[in-house]
Amino acid sequence: MQLTEQERSTIKDLQTQEKSCAEKYTRYSDEANDPVLKSLFKELAEKEQKHYSSLEQVLQGHVPDCNCNDSDGRSYSPTATYDSLNQTPEMKSDCFLATDCISSEKLISSEYNSDVFAFQDSDIRKLLADIQVEEQNHAEMLYKYKMVNGMAS
Repeated sequence: MQLTEQERSTIKDLQTQEKSCAEKYTRYSDEANDPVLKSLFKELAEKEQKHYSSLEQVLQGHVPDCNCNDSDGRSYSPTATYDSLNQTPEMKSDCFLATDCISSEKLISSEYNSDVFAFQDSDIRKLLADIQVEEQNHAEMLYKYKMVNGMAS
């Protein structure tokens, strides 16, 4: 498999996004007050790193197998830590972190939605579509966290 210069550039741009997301989740895991949110951030950091690695494989000429994981968001069921009637500074801080990450997930999902059309190879398009679904799952998991903790308005 030979990538065009545009395809190579697109993959590198996506890697930049994935690296940024992984770093953000790692940092936010350290900043979060709620152990449930800390755990979610750690899990998502690992998934973003996996996306980065999959893209690296594409740059090296190999498209990894993918199995569209569309169940993480649907099956995620966090436990509540906060009470919406008692909005502590910790709750407000964790709400900000989760909301910021949802915004990041929306952005990267949109990038994949556009960039998938830049590729000729159907296996690469399938991989990018798979990653996009996983990014949507991440946003759904974060939203469910906010909902159960009375943070969503």
